[in-house]
Amino acid sequence: MFSKRIAIDLGTANTLVYLGGEGIIINEPTVVAVTAEENKVVAVGKEAKQMMGRTPGNIVAMRPLRDGVIADYTITEAMLTYFINKACGSSRIFKPEVMVCIPSGVTQVERRAVLDATMSAGAKVAYLIEEPLAAAIGARVPIAQPAGHMVVDMGGGSTECAVISLGGVVEHNSVRVGGNKIDEAIANYTKKKFNLLIGERTAEEVKIEIGNAYLEKDGGTGEGKKDLDKTIKIRGRDSVTGLPRTIELTTQQVNEAITPVLIEIVQGVKGVLEKTPPELASDIIDKGIMMTGGTALLNNLDKFLTKQTGVPCHVAEDALLCVVRGTGVALENIELYKRSISKK
Repeated sequence: MFSKRIAIDLGTANTLVYLGGEGIIINEPTVVAVTAEENKVVAVGKEAKQMMGRTPGNIVAMRPLRDGVIADYTITEAMLTYFINKACGSSRIFKPEVMVCIPSGVTQVERRAVLDATMSAGAKVAYLIEEPLAAAIGARVPIAQPAGHMVVDMGGGSTECAVISLGGVVEHNSVRVGGNKIDEAIANYTKKKFNLLIGERTAEEVKIEIGNAYLEKDGGTGEGKKDLDKTIKIRGRDSVTGLPRTIELTTQQVNEAITPVLIEIVQGVKGVLEKTPPELASDIIDKGIMMTGGTALLNNLDKFLTKQTGVPCHVAEDALLCVVRGTGVALENIELYKRSISKK
């Protein structure tokens, strides 16, 4: 075994890379900055993210993935090449084996695009694994048992809901709604209510700082009351005067902005629960729903989902790293998981 094994969680918001034998070595935003004329890559990851919304006319900072799938093939390939080179070193004799995870609802064309981009980026063999399965493995869910486990993986571009039993996906649903839609909802809210235009990065900051999915309206406990009173100052451009302006947003306003998006996620979860065989449904009520992915870290989202579905929900430990860790485990034990993997 001279060639290295690399597992990649190619997310809409972040890309994580796991190197066999070493663990997670890269965690960077899925952003690429390219020159407008030649389409030449200028920066990738953290460096490119800092350029978003701040570039001159000849440079474009963009996300090559939309809703969990490839939107720009050439740039995704360039980005994969960058991450593979960073993981292996650019002067290598043996090409690495690469496993990439994909949303469960993707079409054959989208699957092929990921496989082709991975091969062109310098892989010897490319494997694909479905995201909910990788998330379940990474969250240490015993998926090989003849019992039902439900995983909801909430990423930047899509939310993957799946019921898993005997090491395979029984029912799944992919909703093209995730963290980016929540950021968009916050930006639209400030535009409508305050005539203030804010960028993607500011909206994300608001979500992380004071975003809350479920407000205890009565403020029964001191904690709940404190959540309601949180505020954040944000700066942007006034859409009427065109001048910079600062406003203050409260947790309640942010909650009002993001609730319609969260309801869409709930519909996706309910869609899977409605199709689940009764035996597995009883297992799920018993064990609860496991939530993974970066969006699962939104304050009180587990409480909100529990209230809407009536099934207890838990956020996995290191929710952001579950998918890449699971992909790495599957790659290192390929024989065990070969039924759930497609390769090229």
